[in-house]
Amino acid sequence: MKRHKINWRVPKGEELTELDRKVLFYQDKGHLVPTRQLIKTPEQIEGIRRSGVINTGVLNLVEKEIHAGMNTAEIDKLVYEYTRDHGAIPACLGYEGFPKSCCTSINEVVCHGIPSEEEILEEGDIINVDCTTILDGYYADASRMFIIGKTTPQKEKLVRVAKECLEVGMEAARPFGFVGDIGHAVEKHAKKNGFSVVRDLCGHGVGVEFHEEPDVEHFGKMGTGMLLVPGMVFTIEPMINMGTWEVFIDEEDGWTVVTEDELPSAQWEHTFVMTEQGLEILTY
Repeated sequence: MKRHKINWRVPKGEELTELDRKVLFYQDKGHLVPTRQLIKTPEQIEGIRRSGVINTGVLNLVEKEIHAGMNTAEIDKLVYEYTRDHGAIPACLGYEGFPKSCCTSINEVVCHGIPSEEEILEEGDIINVDCTTILDGYYADASRMFIIGKTTPQKEKLVRVAKECLEVGMEAARPFGFVGDIGHAVEKHAKKNGFSVVRDLCGHGVGVEFHEEPDVEHFGKMGTGMLLVPGMVFTIEPMINMGTWEVFIDEEDGWTVVTEDELPSAQWEHTFVMTEQGLEILTY
C-alpha cells in the first residue's frame, strides 16, 4: 500500500482546532495537504497585502507610461525607481543572478524576458511585464499584458483569453478544493478558444519567500494536487500560447523562455489569499 505524505502535524499537547480536524480528515484519506507553515497568520497576510499595494502601483505606473518607441530598459527603470521610492525592493533584481528589476516578455517570449536598451516596443507588440515586490520581508507578485497601439485580432484575442483563464482559474479555487481544480478550469477555457497552456512553468506559493509550495499548474484534473486551505497565499499565472504549449530557454542568457514555434504567448498573474469564502486578490 502506498504511504501518503504526512505534511500536517499538530504539536504534542496542543489542542486540535477545527481547521486541524478538517485538514487531517483530507490527509487521512490520502490527499496531499499543506504544512501548517504554509498557512499565513493574519499579520503575515497584512504584510503581503501592504506589499501588494506597491506591486499594483508599479504596474499602474507601467500602464500609464508604456508606449511604442520605448525600450524595455526604460520600463525596468520605472519599476526600480517606483519600488525604491516606496521603501520596497524589486525581488527580481539579483534573484539567482537575474540582472534586472522586472521581466519584460514580448510576443513569442513566454516569460523571464530581460529588459534591454536594444529592445524597442513597436506598434502591434504584446508585452507581459512581471514584477515582484518585497516590503518589510513580505513578497507580492503580479504581471499584466499590454498591447502597444493596435495589434492583430488574433493577438488581441490571445491577450483577452489569457486574462479570462486567470479569472476562471480564480473562480475554480475554493476553500478545501484542490490545486488541480484551477488547472482543469484554465486548460479547458484555453483549449475551447483554440489555444494551449504552457506546462513547464507554473504558479506558486508566495509571501514570506519568492517561491513556496504549492506548485500551481495551469492544466490537470479536478480533485488532484494540494488541498487549498484558508490562509494559503499563492499566485495563479497561466501562460497561454497561440500555437504549441512547448517552450525553450534562450541559451545565450539562460533566462528568456520562448515558444517552440515562435508564435505569441500571453500571461496574467495575481497573488491571492485563500479565505473561508474563496480567493481574495492581493495584487492586480
